[in-house]
Amino acid sequence: MSRNLTADLAADLRTRIVDGVIQPGDKLPSENALMGEFGVSRTVVRSALTRLQAEGLVETERGRGSFALTPPDDGPQPFPGSRPVASVEDRLHLLEFRMGVEAEAAALAARNHSDRQLRAVNAALEQFTASSDHPGHAMKFDFEFHRAIAAASGNPFYTDCLAALGQTMIAMPRTRLMTGVEHYARDHFDQVVHEHRSIAAAIADGDETAAAAAMRSHLANSRRRFKASVRPPAGEPLNADPM
Repeated sequence: MSRNLTADLAADLRTRIVDGVIQPGDKLPSENALMGEFGVSRTVVRSALTRLQAEGLVETERGRGSFALTPPDDGPQPFPGSRPVASVEDRLHLLEFRMGVEAEAAALAARNHSDRQLRAVNAALEQFTASSDHPGHAMKFDFEFHRAIAAASGNPFYTDCLAALGQTMIAMPRTRLMTGVEHYARDHFDQVVHEHRSIAAAIADGDETAAAAAMRSHLANSRRRFKASVRPPAGEPLNADPM
C-alpha cells in the first residue's frame, strides 16, 4: 500500500512540474503541506521526493526544501539508444558531448546562416538576456539559443540531435536554489550572456573558427561551473550527489 501511495504522490508532483504548474526553480510544497494534502505519512512524502530526485526533476537542499528542476521535453521521443540525464556524471558527459557537436554546428552556422536564421539566434539571445529573474524562462531561452544555432548550421542532423536531447540538456544552476549567493548567481548569469553574445557575434561575422572556439569555450566554462557547484564534501565521490 505504501508503494502505491508513493507512486501516486510522485505522479501528481511530476505532472505539476511537467505541466508548468511548478516552474523550474520553484519550491515544492513542504513535507507537512504534502502530508496534509494527500493524507500520507512523512515516509511516503520523502520516498516520493527521492523518486523525483532520481528522475532529475527535483533537487533537495537540506534545511530549505525541495525545488523543481527542468521538466522533460514534450517534443519528439528520444532517439533509440539515448541515455537519461540522471546524475552529475551524466551531466558532465553530456557537456563533453555537446562541446564536440555544438562547436562544429556553430562553425557551420557562421558559414551557412540565412538572415532569418540569424534573427532567430539573436531573438533567443535577447529573450535569454531579459530572463535573469525567471529561472524557468532562462532555461527555455538558453535551449532556444542553442537550437537556433543548430538550425542555422544548415545540417538537419544537428537540429535533430538537439531536439532529441531536449530542454533537459540545460542544467538548472544550483546557485538559483541557494540563499546567500545572489550576487554569485547574477555574475554567473551575466557571464553566460557574455559567452552567448560572443558566439552570436562570431556567427554574424561569418567567422567559422571564432564561432567554434566561442561555443567550445562556453560549454567548457559551463562544465567547469557545474562541476564546481556540485563539488561534494572531501572523501565523497562526485557521482554520489544526485541531480
